[in-house]
Amino acid sequence: MRKADGSGRPGLARPRPERGTPPAGVPVPRPRRALHPGAWWLWALALGTAATRTTNPLLLALLITVSGYVVAVRRPHTPWARSYGAFVKLAAAVLVLRLAFAIVLGSPIPGTHTLFTLPEVPLPGWAQGIRLGGRVTAEGLTFALYDALRLAALLICVGAANALASSSRLLKSLPGALYELGVAVVVALTFAPNLIADVRRLRAARRLRGRPDKGVHGLVQVGLPVLEGALERSVSLAAAMDARGYGRTAEVPAAVRRTTAALTLGGLLGVCAGTYGLLTAAGGSYGLPVLLAGLASALAGLWLGGRRSVRTRYRPDPWDARAWLVSASGAAVAALLILAGSLDPGSLDPGVVPLEPPTLPLWPAAAVLLGLLPAFVTPAPEAARDPRKEPTT
Repeated sequence: MRKADGSGRPGLARPRPERGTPPAGVPVPRPRRALHPGAWWLWALALGTAATRTTNPLLLALLITVSGYVVAVRRPHTPWARSYGAFVKLAAAVLVLRLAFAIVLGSPIPGTHTLFTLPEVPLPGWAQGIRLGGRVTAEGLTFALYDALRLAALLICVGAANALASSSRLLKSLPGALYELGVAVVVALTFAPNLIADVRRLRAARRLRGRPDKGVHGLVQVGLPVLEGALERSVSLAAAMDARGYGRTAEVPAAVRRTTAALTLGGLLGVCAGTYGLLTAAGGSYGLPVLLAGLASALAGLWLGGRRSVRTRYRPDPWDARAWLVSASGAAVAALLILAGSLDPGSLDPGVVPLEPPTLPLWPAAAVLLGLLPAFVTPAPEAARDPRKEPTT
């Protein structure tokens, strides 16, 4: 269709620019790449390692707060990123169960402050050392609370990694020799997020239909469709893996296969021997060289083993300076808490006999705050699109 322009001459009608499109000639900023998923996992596992080195409830609460803040400001708007709340609920359940076991089964910690006394069930002689009921002390409950809080902090750190890192992108970054193992691990890691997404979707559908979605009846009605969806997803995954040639390898010479096996096995043995040497007082002289040699041998074996993989990577995630900073911040938290445990173990593991309130050690707490660095050096997640604001034609 032709249309007269401002000069009176007929011309082509100019298309109307879409809403949100910048004018012609204005450079469009390129979106920043998301952080490498391996960096998120290293950061979260380092925070979890730091949590296992202390039973101080103040430090553990600070670790949980740090991981929760980073998840709150850097979690992407994806269905699998909502699994963090489920891990928090699981940690709370672990906390309650540990306290319940301490009340019913007793605690090995002696105490003088009796809170209450339960009826004790007599047990046979072969169950010596185990009791049901009896006296419940404040010292025993405090010890159980400290121990359960450590496990809860570890679970929450793992949940932060599940919420921040994409498992499919992490699979692309694995070496070729670990591809099959990585697929199994990724499938296991994505089970919980997919299960939570299915439960949310089915509960929302039942609420829209006016049916109950809570309680035992709602759980039973939701459980069967969730199980059916999990089976369908498994069949679809198996078909997709077969269509993409999963398990097929390239032909390599026999000498290369034997060299790969020898390097990998020797490297793993060297890592075990070096780690044992570092943990013992007598092996301090040879532990570090053997560990480094084992790591080098294992990496060489993985590099040679990757030649059997015929897959290619489309748009691989780069390991940039931000990934180094995020990984280093988590490693610094773990290393500093390990150092604090060797220098001042009393501040990281407060005693419960005699019962006294825990204190917050200053420089270990400052070390935990280093875990907040990813909240400032990583790009913010893209805003979720609102379908009501999409342009219509």
